[in-house]
Amino acid sequence: MPILALGINHDSAPVAVRERVAFAPEMMPSALAEARAALDCPELAILSTCNRTEIYGEATPESVLAWIAQYHDVPMEQLTSCHYQFTDETAVRHMMRVACGLDSLVLGEPQILGQMKSAYAVARECGSVGSTLHNVFQQVFSVAKKVRTETAIGENPVSVAFAAVSLASRIFTDLSEQTALLIGAGETVELVARHLLDKGVTKLIVANRTLHRAQSLAEEFGAEAILLADIPEHLPRADIVISSTASQLPILGKGAVETALKKRRHSPMFMVDIAVPRDIEPQVGKLDDVYLYTVDDLRGVIDEGKRLREQAAEAADLIVDAAAQDFMREHRSLRAVDSIRSYRQQAQGISKCELEKALIQLRTGGDPEQLLEQLARSLTNKLIHAPTVALRQATADGDMERLRIAREIIGLAPDDGGQQTDVSAAAPEKKKLK
Repeated sequence: MPILALGINHDSAPVAVRERVAFAPEMMPSALAEARAALDCPELAILSTCNRTEIYGEATPESVLAWIAQYHDVPMEQLTSCHYQFTDETAVRHMMRVACGLDSLVLGEPQILGQMKSAYAVARECGSVGSTLHNVFQQVFSVAKKVRTETAIGENPVSVAFAAVSLASRIFTDLSEQTALLIGAGETVELVARHLLDKGVTKLIVANRTLHRAQSLAEEFGAEAILLADIPEHLPRADIVISSTASQLPILGKGAVETALKKRRHSPMFMVDIAVPRDIEPQVGKLDDVYLYTVDDLRGVIDEGKRLREQAAEAADLIVDAAAQDFMREHRSLRAVDSIRSYRQQAQGISKCELEKALIQLRTGGDPEQLLEQLARSLTNKLIHAPTVALRQATADGDMERLRIAREIIGLAPDDGGQQTDVSAAAPEKKKLK
């Protein structure tokens, strides 16, 4: 059965559909067990993120789609209209592109690789990863690492949050030694916190209008939670300030920053105001030792990042295409192992049977030379019997392509001029009529 990758993502379906077919982490073990039983599929893995739900395994797409519809109680026709499916080489290529961030909403985003590794780990713990999926995932992870190493797919900022953190890394040699103050607790600030952690920042302060939301975000990232009113007290500790709130009035004024700089003995402060309307008074940018950027300043960085990532994506796709082809070539060769083993066992069984007959006759006084000739003749006839029948049938049917393949498999030269092949020489000897 072919390798299958079937799914729904941000390009194929709206969030209203994606949220209905998502699998919560705690659901995954039972979902895998139920799917394997329902689909009679020993190997299965499920990737479920905010932007995609995908199922990998050796199963038919119709059965997988029907199971998703039944499991999530979603109309089959709704899934039929917004899903995609790939098999064998195209499935492996798709998984590689997903792991490399080439199929992501944000081109080249790195989080998806960790999510794929998690999907593999969960499936393996649940006993639903066999040799096929194991080999596929290992190759997928290897290619993703190669793409990250050999291309610039993840090096250029393509989101406001990433651009802000990337600018900070240009100002400070070592971000791990800096303290960051994040003003706001929305999705953008959360993404900024993730990027800062990826850069090695461990000292985070989250300031928000409500302490509960600030604490919730702080717990997730090991940060310190404060209220907006407490910012002046903690501002001198901040080397990096990134703000994104929905406030209609500035939260951080020139006076508060001047006071903080004095306490910092004018150690530089890097500030990014992502909010619209702005959270930080424009006059702050005129202070010495303050590097203030607005969302408009980041636009050029983001546009350039997108262009460079698109160039990197072209190089990454070449790596993925070559790797997918190599994997399927190896995978197809492994599929032949069982056939080769069976064919060899069959030949060995025939040889053993004919040898035993010859040994028995030799022990009863048979002529050794005649017995050897008889053994060779008998072995030849029995070993070429099945290929001979195939050659005769292909010739009788006029199937020249099958005849060509059969000749190639048994090591015969191509049939000259496409003329009908004389297979009589290959046929077993017939007893002459007396």
